Amino acid sequence: MPSIDSDAFGFPVAKRQKVAPGQLVSKDDDAAAAAPPPSSRIFTPFRTLGLVSPTTVPFTSVPLGKTTFQITTSVGRSLQTYDLRRGLSLVFLTRPQTPAVITAICAWKDKVLAAWSGGGAGSLSSASQQGIWVFKRGKKVGELRFPSLPVTTGGTGTTEPIEQLLVFGSWIVGCGSSTIRVWKSTTLEHYTTLTPPSQRSASSKGVATRVLTGRICNMPTYLNKIFAGRQDGGVDIWNLSTGKLVYTILPTSPDAGAVTAMEPTPALSLLAIAYSGGALTIHNIRTDQAVLQLRSSTSASTAAPISPITCISFRTDDLGAGHDGRKAGVMATASADSGDITMWDLNNGGRVTGVLRDAHESSASASSSSTEEPGISKIEFLNGQPVLISTGTDNALRSWIFDKTPFSPVPRPLHSRSGHSAPITSLRFLPASSDDSDAVGKWILSASKDRSLWGLSLRKDSQSVELSQGHVKQKSKKKAYLGARTEDFKTPEITCVACSLNRDGGMGTAAGAAGASGPPWANVKGGTTESTNLTGWESVVTGHRGDKFARTWFWGRKKAGRWAFATRDGTEVKSVAVSPCGTFALVGSAGGSIDMYNLQSGMHRQSFPARITPARARRLKVMQLDEMDDLETGTSGKRSFQMGEGKHTSAVTGLMVDALNTTVISCGLDGKVKFWKFTTGQLLHELDWHPMCSITGLRHNTSSDLIALSCDDLSIRVIDIETRKLVRELWGAIGQINDFCVSNDGRWIIAASMDSVIRVWDLPTGHLIDAFRLANTCTALAMSVTGEFLATAHADGVGVSIWNNRSLFTHVPTKHIEENAIAEVSAPTASGEGGTAILEAAFEEDMGEGGDEGRPLVLPTEQLSSDMMTLSITPKSRWQTLLHLDVIKERNKPKEPPKVPRKAPFFLPSTLSKPDSDSTSLIPALGAEGDTSETKKTTPAERSRIAKLQRANDPSIQASKFTTLLHSCSSAANNSTNQPGNPYAYGHAYGPFIAYLKSLPPAKADLEIRSLDPGLLSGRKHGATNELVAFVQALTAQVRTRRDFELVNAWMAVFLRVHGDVVDVGEDGNGEANDADGGEGSEGEREAEGTRAALREALVEWKAEQEQEGKRLAELVGYCRGIVGFLRSAR
Repeated sequence: MPSIDSDAFGFPVAKRQKVAPGQLVSKDDDAAAAAPPPSSRIFTPFRTLGLVSPTTVPFTSVPLGKTTFQITTSVGRSLQTYDLRRGLSLVFLTRPQTPAVITAICAWKDKVLAAWSGGGAGSLSSASQQGIWVFKRGKKVGELRFPSLPVTTGGTGTTEPIEQLLVFGSWIVGCGSSTIRVWKSTTLEHYTTLTPPSQRSASSKGVATRVLTGRICNMPTYLNKIFAGRQDGGVDIWNLSTGKLVYTILPTSPDAGAVTAMEPTPALSLLAIAYSGGALTIHNIRTDQAVLQLRSSTSASTAAPISPITCISFRTDDLGAGHDGRKAGVMATASADSGDITMWDLNNGGRVTGVLRDAHESSASASSSSTEEPGISKIEFLNGQPVLISTGTDNALRSWIFDKTPFSPVPRPLHSRSGHSAPITSLRFLPASSDDSDAVGKWILSASKDRSLWGLSLRKDSQSVELSQGHVKQKSKKKAYLGARTEDFKTPEITCVACSLNRDGGMGTAAGAAGASGPPWANVKGGTTESTNLTGWESVVTGHRGDKFARTWFWGRKKAGRWAFATRDGTEVKSVAVSPCGTFALVGSAGGSIDMYNLQSGMHRQSFPARITPARARRLKVMQLDEMDDLETGTSGKRSFQMGEGKHTSAVTGLMVDALNTTVISCGLDGKVKFWKFTTGQLLHELDWHPMCSITGLRHNTSSDLIALSCDDLSIRVIDIETRKLVRELWGAIGQINDFCVSNDGRWIIAASMDSVIRVWDLPTGHLIDAFRLANTCTALAMSVTGEFLATAHADGVGVSIWNNRSLFTHVPTKHIEENAIAEVSAPTASGEGGTAILEAAFEEDMGEGGDEGRPLVLPTEQLSSDMMTLSITPKSRWQTLLHLDVIKERNKPKEPPKVPRKAPFFLPSTLSKPDSDSTSLIPALGAEGDTSETKKTTPAERSRIAKLQRANDPSIQASKFTTLLHSCSSAANNSTNQPGNPYAYGHAYGPFIAYLKSLPPAKADLEIRSLDPGLLSGRKHGATNELVAFVQALTAQVRTRRDFELVNAWMAVFLRVHGDVVDVGEDGNGEANDADGGEGSEGEREAEGTRAALREALVEWKAEQEQEGKRLAELVGYCRGIVGFLRSAR
């Protein structure tokens, strides 16, 4: 065995692939293997789910006629457009993706402009790494060219990205941190670049400073004018046509800070300006005076700094203000530091009329691990409508509506599209083929750090839904004065999920019973057993970080359940499981205890190990001491476990129940795998791997009865449940295994590790057959129950990436790959660009077979070895149809006899009165002495023989290919019997005939077998081949080659059914003929009898070959059965 480098990990060396005899191996294998493949060998990117508005880029809206509005959001490098009238349904996805991250968007008529930059917002990049694209109905239709850079930042030749886009009149304006670029909207040509004077002086000194805040707006009736906010609190007014600075509005106070938001009011010449110090003023542009001072830099009550306002919007339907809501003057403001939206009444000096609490999640929960600022990114009143649109960095787009009756200054929710607001920690596909479940793997259960549980739909994004946790928002509003947030009333972060839909009643589940209608997880019993038996109960169980309760959920009603199952030792829940029947939930704790609860009644049913009385505990202690003494003396026998013995000493990291509800399997950080009896809680068997490794996770596959265990020594071990033995050790992961799963057919194990690589092992061979590296570390993954999709979640994203399985349509080699063959793969995108759909993958050409580059492929053969009895590769339906062709014809007969055609008119000739015109009329003419009565009673086989004889006697008719091959192969076989040496020469002589017979369709093969010439009539040439005997000899020769076993038997069955009367007549009439004329029959009769004797001899030889081969196979199967039984027996 070759030595292992001391710097490498101590895992076993992978087995070398078996090479078939005669297979050529390329000398350039090492060079070919050094180049990594361009993509994964098994999975192709499809699309990303769950993204709505995950970035800080503000949305943009545009009215679509007078009936609806379209809202466009950014999801990184593509845009998503939603229709308000359709309930914020997704209508467009932009393609192609921008080369870099989108920094600003703006809707203009029927188009959407998107500015992108290689460095992202707030960083510097070259002109070649940024641009502005124009999209129409999701397709790119134009591009704005950036000019050469006469103005640089600090003389470095770089320029800042565009932070806000604005289109009005004939101008397209893009604002950065130091310059303003202007294009013509009619020609998309660059017009000019505006640079503030202070920026010009700083650039001349080589100092890089930020002068502009990136906030711009225009005012109605102010032709060709834009307003740009500055860092020092001033507002510059520029004339775009002349490119000159017209005027500068100074801040209201020296310490006001930078301009954070600007919005023109419905009243002319009034502009709302917000500052970073927290101040908000309504300024008259015409007179340069402050009209209203709504907020100061500090709070009057606490003298503490307040959050700056980052977005402002005004209601334009002239309603909503005043005590009855019949006046105009409503303003809404929001901050990037908070998820609240504040409503203002600007009449009588201005006042706050209401606060919409927790419209979007704040930083406390949603973005604890994110670098982006949390809160609200933009709010906007739709023009002329009492509807407010808001987006936040919590990946949500929401619409709110103001009611007229009863009047309320605070809006209520209208529509919502959202997803996870923090990285995903757990993924599970809902099980299929269960009661009331989808059989195509449509739903994914996903849990995140934002304390939510979502059901994501693979079919339609609008069907994705968050499972309700009760009246969370109402509770947070009641305790808002205490500083409580909505997230504080949610469950802790979900760490483990288990599901079984066998007892889920869908929307009709017993959630309306007395107990289920109360608060969630209150353990309030209600309803009757009969009602819950009819409607079902909870089907999802989750464990939570730092919580001792495992909680249940109704999947059908998408809401929290009734029960909160506590661990027996009061420690944190580490693992959960649901029995296949859907009735029991198992909870594993950090202290090592395992408890089983009934999901229907919520009652505790069993502990593993089972609880015992104090007296039994003392006896158990004594027995353990005795076993220790026997172990020291060496007299101990097989280890037996007593009731109450075998508790895990560390956290239980994995639980499962077998398909028959007989065995519970658990694993833990103590390095032990335990098998428990389901009904009694007694330990049956134990595998101890301590101190070699600790077990961190468990996954199972019910179809193969295998469980996979991830260990902290970077390996995955596979155990057979029935034999309770280790069957595989899979090595190759570098770094901690974050998550892993077993494929739906139990052949693969897919694992994601900390080195950002997803690996796939083939269980039958133990080879690593695929590995690809992603830019972001995969933290969770799951395989669909149908095997079509792989779902992955990543550390820095809130979406779920979906991958297609190419192996459903193409061959995937099981050759072991090396570490240098890991492919660098891009993750799926929200727009699906660069991905491959299921149908596209079906027609995708193989690219080197993923790892077999440079190696000649070993062509598959019909028979691996001449010692193996091999079935045919002919489709099963072909030989089955041949066997039952008569039944199929009988079934396909018309139910009613064919109707007599209507009599033709007198002036048209008719062929019905001319029997001689039918070709079949020639057959009766061949009857003896012109008597057709016997001919009508002949069998189809006899009629086919007569027709065969007629064709044989007619020199103008050529023999069929079937007959020609049979005669030629029979002659070749007779010649090969006289040539010693190759024992298979006789069987191979019939190869062309057998190949042609295999290619015939069932009806044609049946006709050819029926048309075989029996050779029983006189007048045959001496030495002519008897076709019946030759056909049986051909099948016998094929049996000797041990090929096409079931196909050859099907042919013989049809042959005996059609020509069996020949053998019967020969056996019955032999003696009678000899007695009649004393053995002196005519020459024709003697030839016929010789033919029958040859046929019987051929059939006897066929039978002998069949019995010999059957006996050989029976001996081999019996031997294998005995060996397997010996290995599986308890010794």
